[in-house]
Amino acid sequence: MKLLVERKTDFKLPTGILDASLLADGRTLVAGCMDGVYRADLEQRTFHLLDVHSSYVSSVQRLDDHTAISSGYDGNLHWIDVRSGERQRQVDVHNFWSWDMAISSDRRLVASVTGQYLAGGYRYEPAAETEPGVRVLSTETGELLHSLPHVPSVQAVGFSPDSQFVAAGNLMGEVRVWNTSSGEQVAGWTTDAFTSWGIIKSHCYLGGVFSLQFTPDGRQILLAGMGPMRDPMAGNGIQLWQKWDWQKEPRLADQTHKGDNGEGLMETLAIHPEHDLFVMGGRLRGGDWNAAFFELSTGDRLATLKTGYRITHAEFTPDGTRLLLVGAQGQPKVKSDGSAANFGRVELYSIKIA
Repeated sequence: MKLLVERKTDFKLPTGILDASLLADGRTLVAGCMDGVYRADLEQRTFHLLDVHSSYVSSVQRLDDHTAISSGYDGNLHWIDVRSGERQRQVDVHNFWSWDMAISSDRRLVASVTGQYLAGGYRYEPAAETEPGVRVLSTETGELLHSLPHVPSVQAVGFSPDSQFVAAGNLMGEVRVWNTSSGEQVAGWTTDAFTSWGIIKSHCYLGGVFSLQFTPDGRQILLAGMGPMRDPMAGNGIQLWQKWDWQKEPRLADQTHKGDNGEGLMETLAIHPEHDLFVMGGRLRGGDWNAAFFELSTGDRLATLKTGYRITHAEFTPDGTRLLLVGAQGQPKVKSDGSAANFGRVELYSIKIA
């Protein structure tokens, strides 16, 4: 398989983008930013503010052509009309931040994850959760359906393609999978590859599963984050993905191949809707790429991008011909008139596969 990847669109939003979701038309973007939820037109390169949380918007997902759900560091979920910006519903879900949020493929369920890492002992092992790490709600009514325990902080969540399972990964590299009907935990494992205090000991810690996706057949789960590092404050672990067979006895099936990685925290995964490939993106600490394409079945690296900014979300358009990348570039710079320069990045790439 060969890829030709070419940038077609590049523009900025006022503040850093932490998540985004394409509407069904493939040209309209709903973006979760540091200052609120925006709607953007990828062709016209225009945008306007739809809604705000009382803190950063950590996640936003399209529910249907007219509605999106956002989550924030205020622990709330908002149901938003993407045409008018009207807030249709607000649900207080967590006492702490919502780190990540996902909607099931049948559009019936929404899951949000939380947790504050607090040291539980002198070895800095995590203290027990103060509230359930995973909550599953009805998208139709906002009713809480399941409160599922996990070890904090829980940073990534995703549903299986058939919507029968939800999985979540935490800061310590532990993944748990539950049945969405019964709430029963059906699988769980810990991968030490994403967890490292580093050789240089300090109170600082950086690690864990930052993104999680079921494969299209539902039999495997992709994880993304950062591998072992010497200095957690430097964030110099390897750019890492892993693929796990999760049914029955969880087993590592594949991971970033030797020589295919640089250094940096990987924050997003996206699987192509028609072809045997996925993309992983995030921050660049060292090396020559912060987004790369891989063959899903073999794990071979196919192409790379060096964007010059932190990638927080990647998503293929429904027809698979384009790739959306969003994120944040540096910190806002104050201009001579006292206003801040835009630093949220939006890019759209054409994808040709041979």
